[in-house]
Amino acid sequence: MTARSRSLSVVYLMVALLIAVSMFPFLWMLVSSFKRLNELYTVPPTWIPETATWSNYLNVLLESNVPRYFLNSLVISAGSTAIALVLAILASYGFARFRFRGKSLSISLIIVGQLLPTAAIIVPLYVVLNYLGLLNTYLGLILAYLILTLPLSVFMLISYFKGIPVELEEAAIVDGASRLGVLLRITLPLSLPGVVAVVVYAFVTTWNEFIFALCFAMDSSTKTLPIGLAEFTTEFHTDWGAVMAASVIMTVPIAILFLAMQRLFVGGLTAGATKG
Repeated sequence: MTARSRSLSVVYLMVALLIAVSMFPFLWMLVSSFKRLNELYTVPPTWIPETATWSNYLNVLLESNVPRYFLNSLVISAGSTAIALVLAILASYGFARFRFRGKSLSISLIIVGQLLPTAAIIVPLYVVLNYLGLLNTYLGLILAYLILTLPLSVFMLISYFKGIPVELEEAAIVDGASRLGVLLRITLPLSLPGVVAVVVYAFVTTWNEFIFALCFAMDSSTKTLPIGLAEFTTEFHTDWGAVMAASVIMTVPIAILFLAMQRLFVGGLTAGATKG
């Protein structure tokens, strides 16, 4: 075996090990969702269900509020992502293309906003949402999630827009295009990987968020899936089969979104990290 072959073998081995470690929790979750409750507590654990059952999924879909929580998560995540995308595109384009007083300070404050711990803003945000009557509402959670996703979304797109040649936009302006027309017809199509990266990041962040949903959505009409998973746990008992089935249901939209946009998402992240 040549030195190159040995090196490739080591690389393949490390990649296989990394994939195994990364995928094991998801595979275990999927397998456990088909086990009966007594089999989940067996020691040593069984890797393959002795008798696969759909009862956990039937319990989750027909006898719990998970379908409602799924809809809530979908509406809130989609709404927050859409608003964050529009605001991030407009703000980042302005930062990337225009010069104005306080520009550097504004960008620094955006970065600081991303670094603030969630616990530091829960109480003031709760007071504001309560004063505006937005607790236990879709709009309240959507606005709260903008605090989490908007700063990094703006920062990512600033780096991406700066990498697009200004000459292309100047040529369009000479031909009579407006700034908004240039943004929509030239800059955004060329920035598609960056936009996709922002969409995936914002949607996944809001879909999996727990603390804000726990504090600002106390009614079943607005609770999201991460909060709904806790309803399968009582003081003396946890239905782990139902938890695993609900977790699989919660993971499917994220997996579909990432697989559908994987190439553009990775391209957007790498481009945003290297362009300046």
